[in-house]
Amino acid sequence: MATIRCLEVFSEPETMSGAGIVPERFKMLRYNKIAAAVIVATLGLQLPAFAQEDKVVAKVGDLEIHQSELDLAMGNLDPQLAQLPDEQKKVAALSGAIDVKLLVKNASAEGLEKTEDFKKRMEFIQDRELHNAYFRKHVVDAVTADEVKARYDKEVAALPQEEEIKAAHILVASEDEAKDIIKQLDSGKDFAALAKEKSTDSNKDDGGDLGWFGKGRMVPEFEEAAFGLEKGAYTKAPVKTQFGFHVIKLEDKRIAPPPAFEQVEPQVRQLVMRDKYVALIEKAKADQKIEIMDETLKKGYDEATKEQQAQPQQ
Repeated sequence: MATIRCLEVFSEPETMSGAGIVPERFKMLRYNKIAAAVIVATLGLQLPAFAQEDKVVAKVGDLEIHQSELDLAMGNLDPQLAQLPDEQKKVAALSGAIDVKLLVKNASAEGLEKTEDFKKRMEFIQDRELHNAYFRKHVVDAVTADEVKARYDKEVAALPQEEEIKAAHILVASEDEAKDIIKQLDSGKDFAALAKEKSTDSNKDDGGDLGWFGKGRMVPEFEEAAFGLEKGAYTKAPVKTQFGFHVIKLEDKRIAPPPAFEQVEPQVRQLVMRDKYVALIEKAKADQKIEIMDETLKKGYDEATKEQQAQPQQ
């Protein structure tokens, strides 16, 4: 089963506006879609730990609603209701549990639990819950802190080295203004002071500071000029973009640092869980024969399996 890098650096195109050039860096986790969907779905199912004393919180006729049922109902509220304060969630969950109990006796009186449709639904639910229980025991609860840290270190070591620069700029409306600023810089004027005085960008009060950014973050004309500078140098000719005319100074260069472990720990943990889940599935497939009777479904399943197996392994 395929695995894909989780610490891949993902850059979004930059924009320049009245708010200035704001480089931002994003890290994203990509992994096998099928396994990921299972992980998300299983983690999203709230399974509260039940106390030994499972007290009765309400009665509907002779049917009791226990704390365990209320906890389950709270953990599986509609996403909109799940945003409510805790006390309101409890009331919403209790209301739903009462509604269920109100009709349970009527349903039993009609023998609905004996129908084939009901039995099939219950069998499906039992299979799903057994899957989830096994998943939690052998995947979620089996992940150790050492495994997560080791996977982080592995991913960081595999990251390509990318150059970043720290730059500042002065943005003006005309080429002549930009040329005049360059002349003043040539005569020894301070770049930050000129930015505060002359720049039309909102970062002027910071001396035109743009912070650190990598390639692909700024508009092409700006990026080409900035990355072409030596440390401490500034552009000797105005750089024109759709935002106006820039004078750019390169403050520093470095190899982009990896994201901090604390920043991506949840994503790395999911990747470790994904791998454990994939291993469980692959072992189960080796131990049990899969037969798909419908030819169209079989073809689709086989193609999906081949596609997953063809993806690069980590």
